[in-house]
Amino acid sequence: MRHGQAAAAYAVEPANGGLRIVAASEILLAMASGGLIGIVLGLIGGGGSILAVPLLVYVVGVGSIHAAIGTAAVAVTANALAGLLGYARAGMVKWPCAFVFAAAGVVGAAVGAEIGKAVDGTHLLMLFGLLMIGVGLSMLRKRRREADPDVRLSRTTAAVLVPRLVPMGTGVGLAAGFFGIGGGFLIVPALIAATAMPFTYAIGTSLVVVAALGATTAASYTLSGHVDWPLTALLVIGGVAGAEMGVFLGRRLASHKALFERAFAVLVIAIGVYVAIGTT
Repeated sequence: MRHGQAAAAYAVEPANGGLRIVAASEILLAMASGGLIGIVLGLIGGGGSILAVPLLVYVVGVGSIHAAIGTAAVAVTANALAGLLGYARAGMVKWPCAFVFAAAGVVGAAVGAEIGKAVDGTHLLMLFGLLMIGVGLSMLRKRRREADPDVRLSRTTAAVLVPRLVPMGTGVGLAAGFFGIGGGFLIVPALIAATAMPFTYAIGTSLVVVAALGATTAASYTLSGHVDWPLTALLVIGGVAGAEMGVFLGRRLASHKALFERAFAVLVIAIGVYVAIGTT
């Protein structure tokens, strides 16, 4: 099954439903998609992964939804790690909070990935579209809690922060594993809600979790043969460059991050509507 004109023109599908790269145009589409994912991850700390599956299905032309999810998970993990380097060098990662959130999320992601693989691809894509709509609407909501740049997880704060971080991490991980996404768009607001850390710190911290959850989902789909490795390599090449650009733009345009986030939310909603309607 192919999706869209780009897929019909360029995609050559092997039996496993992945994509065999055979033309320069396909390589450019895959690298451009990876670059866009990386830019969004580096700029706002989330959302690149939720674009990955629609890009692979409708732009690159991957015929299997499960192959698109598995491939996206590997690529998003690599792109998140590339973006994390910039935030780590700037000291904008709350490492203890990230590790606790990620540990809880990995458990949820492992369970979610197994459930997702058992769901029919068409139904999974429709649910993905509905998720995109919900996420976009949540991103448009204003955050009312005052930021605390000095927040840190320690022995004195653990009794307050851990009970918040663990259930939120597990829930986000479940969704991330089920839909094959990094979950940064869910992790950033969850970290802010749990700890009151500033938005910029939440972005850097979220990339640790995105990488952990993405790796868990990727491992599950790899074991089931749902990863197109040549395509993954192209997405990673484009994504690493995109992530560096996203981090750079994030620093230069920090005062406009709220505007970018709202604009991205509208884009996510629009794509979600398209995906959900297209599968009915």
